[in-house]
Amino acid sequence: MKIYQRFTHHIQDRPGAIVFFDLDGTLIDTHSVKAVFAEQLRAGDIGVSELVDLASMSVRFMLQKGNFEDALKESLANMAGSKVKDYAELGDKVFREKLFQTLFPEMKAVLRRHRELGHELVLITSATRFQVQPIANYLGIEEILCTELEEKDGTYTGKLDGAPCYGDNKLTLARALCRQRKISLGRSYFYSNGAEDMPLLEKVGHPVAVNADKKLTDRAERAGWTILKPTSRSSKGVADYARTLGTFASLLPSIAAGLPFRFRGSKEESINFSMSTWGEIGALIAGLKLRVNGEEHLWEQRPAVFVFNHQSAMDTLIMAKLLRRDFTGIGKKEISRQPIMGPALKAFDAVLIDRENIKNPKEALLPAVEALKAGRSIIIAPEGTRSQDENLGSFKSGAFHLAQQAGVPVVPVVIHNALDSLSRNGGIIRPAEVEVTVLEPVSTARWTRKSVSGNRRKIRQKFLDVLGQADERR
Repeated sequence: MKIYQRFTHHIQDRPGAIVFFDLDGTLIDTHSVKAVFAEQLRAGDIGVSELVDLASMSVRFMLQKGNFEDALKESLANMAGSKVKDYAELGDKVFREKLFQTLFPEMKAVLRRHRELGHELVLITSATRFQVQPIANYLGIEEILCTELEEKDGTYTGKLDGAPCYGDNKLTLARALCRQRKISLGRSYFYSNGAEDMPLLEKVGHPVAVNADKKLTDRAERAGWTILKPTSRSSKGVADYARTLGTFASLLPSIAAGLPFRFRGSKEESINFSMSTWGEIGALIAGLKLRVNGEEHLWEQRPAVFVFNHQSAMDTLIMAKLLRRDFTGIGKKEISRQPIMGPALKAFDAVLIDRENIKNPKEALLPAVEALKAGRSIIIAPEGTRSQDENLGSFKSGAFHLAQQAGVPVVPVVIHNALDSLSRNGGIIRPAEVEVTVLEPVSTARWTRKSVSGNRRKIRQKFLDVLGQADERR
């Protein structure tokens, strides 16, 4: 992804490098142990003694004070007899609901760049495997060096399996892996935020300080190491709440801004002015910048059915900023009864479909077909609902039947990283640079009702190809 190039300028195009990444504070803007602790506390899975031990370990871990190994051993004793499977499920839950939204988008771009150059990616962290594995799976990192817990017959024994992956032990593990791969540590990279990782940082050829603590920052500045400062993903200040509220609240004054056109009898210009105003003002307040590939395809053939992958609540704003005029969306008729969205949909002349009282799906699409024939394009997310992460969901057929019935092209709009702006569970809009790829319009002139499903699959495959994803349904 090109939008974070300023974070990848230091990466050399040289094969045969191993790239080590710390986790907490480096790839995620939080401490994974804190998130696990909070989830266990919320679920009532921690007794008083466990609470004291885990709190002690968490504090020492986050502050990097005291003997980390002793603190870890104290907390592990409480895990004796626990099912490995249960903790794996806990790790998955914590990642989906808590940690996913704290991933630094800039560091995801760094990962992509190293992968493009054929470098081997390694996650090296003091966290335990159940904390780390879901993150590694999502990021596509196959090699994990972490603090391992002893297991027997599918349960934890309450003991460490070897030394914790911390401090000098990180250097030992990294050296061993480099020897195994027959790659010099001097050709490798290490990304970290903490001074406790100094032993390994001092030995790799390319040390990188990421949102570093003061001690590491001082060392990096003296030595001329690369210093990266990704945008915070976890802090929630007054400005963050104001940005979020202002982005969505800007919809109403944008509608009001178009009313003079409506009073002069131009409903179409009123809608266009309001929609383009919201696209610009809303994006400005949100700190949303778009990097659009294939922008010319937005205007080649209109009206059209613009289909987009649905990642975030920001997608509608993104589409408004892209298309600007002469389009509308489709919604369920019951949404019109909602206090805010109802009036907004009516003001923008959205097509509202009453699926419950119409047995024939083709008949249900008639209002949208009429809108297309009148010259207005339609935007629609064929997944039907937002994805839990960036992975593309299944496509429903409605958008493609609509295009076939109206005889208009389908224009695929691939949104790469809207979750960097607003994640599903984040609740806070973050300033972000979002990449969008607009593909060439797909003619429906030769489509038949029977061929819609096959063409839907072909278009979905185009999305998968651009996103670089495999079809998880297979």
